[in-house]
Order: sequence, then C-alpha cells, then structure tokens
Amino acid sequence: MRFKARSTARLTGIAVWAIVSSMTTRAQTTSLQRTYRYLRIAVTGTVVVIFVAVGVTIPIVGVLPSLSHYYYTPANTLFVGALITVGVCLFALSGRGPERVLLDVAAILIPLVAIVPTVISPGWIVGVRVGCVGACVPAAYDAAVDVGVATYLIIGAIVLVVASTLIVVGEVEREGGILSLVIGAVLLIAVGLTWWLWREVFLQWTHFVAAIGFFGVIAAVAMVNAFWPTRRRRPTRMLKVAYAVIAIALTLDVVALPLFGSLRIGPFYWVFIGEVIALLLFLAFWMLQSIQFWSSVDPDAVTQP
Repeated sequence: MRFKARSTARLTGIAVWAIVSSMTTRAQTTSLQRTYRYLRIAVTGTVVVIFVAVGVTIPIVGVLPSLSHYYYTPANTLFVGALITVGVCLFALSGRGPERVLLDVAAILIPLVAIVPTVISPGWIVGVRVGCVGACVPAAYDAAVDVGVATYLIIGAIVLVVASTLIVVGEVEREGGILSLVIGAVLLIAVGLTWWLWREVFLQWTHFVAAIGFFGVIAAVAMVNAFWPTRRRRPTRMLKVAYAVIAIALTLDVVALPLFGSLRIGPFYWVFIGEVIALLLFLAFWMLQSIQFWSSVDPDAVTQP
C-alpha cells in the first residue's frame, strides 16, 4: 500500500510538473499574442458590461431617452468604467498607418463620453433634480465633471509627453506617431479652452460631439480594414465584406441619430435604439478583429525596423 501510494504521488507530481512546464513554455512563446487577444476580448466585454448594467437598471428607473442617460442612474459606475476601459484598450491596440491614427483619436474621444454626461430635461429621470428650464447638465454634477475633465487633461498631457519620448528614441513609428500627437494635442487644447472659456457650451455639447465623433472614427477604422488593410494582415474576402457592412451601417446610424432623435418606437426613443445599434456594430467589429488576429504573432503595435 505504501509503495502504491508513493508511486501514485510520484506520478501525480510528474504530471503536475509536466502541465506546469507546458503552461510556462506556452506563456513564454505566446504571452504577447495572448495579451493582444485579451485586449480585443476586453473591448467586446465592455459592450456586454454596458448592456447588462442598463438591463439591470431598467426595472428600477424605466426606459430612458438614451443609453447615455443611465449615467444618472445606479448604472453610473459600470457605464463610466466600461467607457474608460475602451479608451485604454484602443490606445494599446492602435497599430500602424491610418488605423493607428484613427484608433488613437477614438481613444482620446471616448473618455469624454464617460466623464461629461449628456444633458437631461426636468422629469426625465426620477430622483434627479434639474435646475434649468430646458435640457442641461444638473448643477449637482458640476464638481464630478470638473474633476473628470481636469484629470483627463493632465493624463492626456502626460501621455503626449511619454509618446513624444518614445517617438524620439525610435520605439514608436515616427510618421503615424507624430500625426497622432498633433491631433491629440489639438483635441486636448480644444477641450481645455472650451471647458475654461465657454463652460455652458462645453456642458451642452461635449458628450454628443464626442460620441458622434467616436462612432464616426470607428466606422472609418472598419472602412480601412475593408478596403485598405495593411499588407501584413490582409483579411479574407468575407471579412472585408463584413467590415464594409459594419462601416456603412455605422455611418448611417451616426447620421440618423441627430436627425431622428426625437422619434419614438413604442417605449424606446430612436436615440436609445440608435445607440444600441452603434454598440452592437462596435461589438461585431471587435469580435471579427479577434477572429482575424487570434493566431497573429505580429501585433501591429510593434514597430518593425
């Protein structure tokens, strides 16, 4: 019995050692590959988080005019956290060429959607007091917006400095990196000046403009993948068609949002439906990206000499 127990323990130990060694070897050879897989999965996961948080909150506050209005509900933490996460992931996945610049711009825009809430009118959300006649951001949220914008500008400036340093030392593609830096600096300056000099205009329009701009940029990214993919990572014909459909559908959706925003389909406003469609298209795009690059060992964020 003792011999049998010892043999079993020894065999178990050998098996555990073999599994651990296998996992370690695989991690050493595919850790970068797995990192980029998980980043793309994380982007898709943020959409799921938003949908689940809103779905759980609807029985509490009802169906609101848009997904963005759930900023003022118990879904706030998950809504804001998911959008900030998208920005971080997009910055890490920026890649090369036109796609790099576009994703960098998207990464700069999406935090504004999170930290600057959409305007609301009196009576739209139960329990939220709106101290204005028309639509506005309630004064009770001014401090949160100010802290968020100040943090956004400071972190944005730090990122620009770090990115500039990486470009100078040759760790980042120079052409695309410089263009991203210029666009990023212009956007940060525009945000800072508008917030400082035209605060009411900033609060009234920032969320809307940033959201429309973000989805417009993602539509452009899908178009690039459909018609101007990089030579190193050409999608299949089916994927090209899928990317083109996503780009066209997302563009039409973004154009329709401001045109038909006041319309309702049953209990749902068109803005709510349009935002759901936009997020589903965004989700579909990143699911296809995950499929296309699942086995890629050459992440586009790596600069080649």
